[in-house]
This record gives sequence, C-alpha cells and structure tokens, in this order.
Amino acid sequence: MSQKTVVLIHGWGGSFVSTWQDPGVTDILAESGFRVTGIDLLGHGNADKPHDPEAYADLAGYLLSQLPPDPVIAVGFSLGALTLARAAVRSPERFEGLCFSGIGDGVFEPHKPEETERILSGLEGRADPSDNVARLFGQYGNRDGNDPAALAAVLRRPPAEGITAAGLSTLAQPTLVAIGDKDFAFPSEKLASALPSSTLKILPRTDHFATPNSFSFIDALVQWLEENFT
Repeated sequence: MSQKTVVLIHGWGGSFVSTWQDPGVTDILAESGFRVTGIDLLGHGNADKPHDPEAYADLAGYLLSQLPPDPVIAVGFSLGALTLARAAVRSPERFEGLCFSGIGDGVFEPHKPEETERILSGLEGRADPSDNVARLFGQYGNRDGNDPAALAAVLRRPPAEGITAAGLSTLAQPTLVAIGDKDFAFPSEKLASALPSSTLKILPRTDHFATPNSFSFIDALVQWLEENFT
C-alpha cells in the first residue's frame, strides 16, 4: 500500500513550523506511517506577506494552488480549517480525508466585523486589558517571525464565500471534527452533523490556542488516521 500524504495547515498567526513541526506533531504522524508536509498560508511563515488586504481575497484558491497534485488527507486548524473547508467544497476531488480543528458551529453565522476588530485591537495593542481573548490573539500575532502588518491585512481581507451545511454535505470523505471544550468556537455539533462521514471529538480541558499540540487532539488525529487510512 502506498504511503498516504497528510498536509497540515496552521491557523492565523501560526506557521507549519511553529504550529506543527516544533511541537513534534509532524514526527508523531511520520512515525505512524504517513508522509507529512505542510502549507504556510499567504501572510504567514515562509509564504509571501503582502500588506494589502485585497491580496488575501481568495485564501482557499491559494491553498489549492499549494497542494500536491495527488489527493491528500488535509488537517486544518482555525483559519486553516476555515480555508480548508472552502477549498474542499470547491475542489473535493483534491482530498481523500479532512480534519477540521478549532472551528465550530459559528462557521454558519454571518461574518461579524466586531470580532475582527476585537482581534485587530489585540494585535495592534489597543485592546481593553481585561479582554483576554484579544490579548491572547495579540500575543500570538506578535510572536517572533510574524509580520503584524501582514496579519492585520489578513484580518481586513474581503469576506470569503459563506460556509453552508449544503456545501459541506457534498463532502463524502472521512472527516474528523475536533474542538476543545474550552474553545471559544465550541460547540461543533451542527458542523459535524453537516458532514456525511464525520467523527466529532470533543477535547477535554482544551482551549483554542492549545488545540494543535494537545495530547487529546494528537491522539484523536492519529486514531482517526489509522482507522481510515491504514
């Protein structure tokens, strides 16, 4: 049996190296028998970092352009999961498996500009000191190696196409939905139920930012991969 390829996609303010490689997730998946690679979204990691919000109008198209030619198992976290969902609905034949982590039922709700402004205020140091979510986003976005102006442009990008239950219902691949019970995006029941072949894993005592390298997430991911692709 040929080795399956797992593509890892980070969230806003992260990168393949910081989100998946440094914590050892890539090593664990490789030891489980998978070929592991990653994609840095535009504005992050080793990708180009334009400061014009219009450059980020089609992150799903950018993701599709960076994928290997053969179908892959793709794992997305937060912004990476949102981008992956849009890419998969657009080109389902590119994916033989999908994992969405750090996103929940809020994906079906209209874009909320006030939430974007909340993150921007944290990134730009304007947040109320009592707003812990904004403060955490600010710390995350201002880590070494990041370009805060590019990350702000990502947040100010034009609205992407909506994620709908009807669109997700066309994705027949095995799909893992993983969400921490302390994640601000919790819950994910509606998201999981919209996907025909989904497994929902609720990660105990796990907040949003801790998700990618939490033991409960890694265990769930490895188990799901082994059950469906080995």
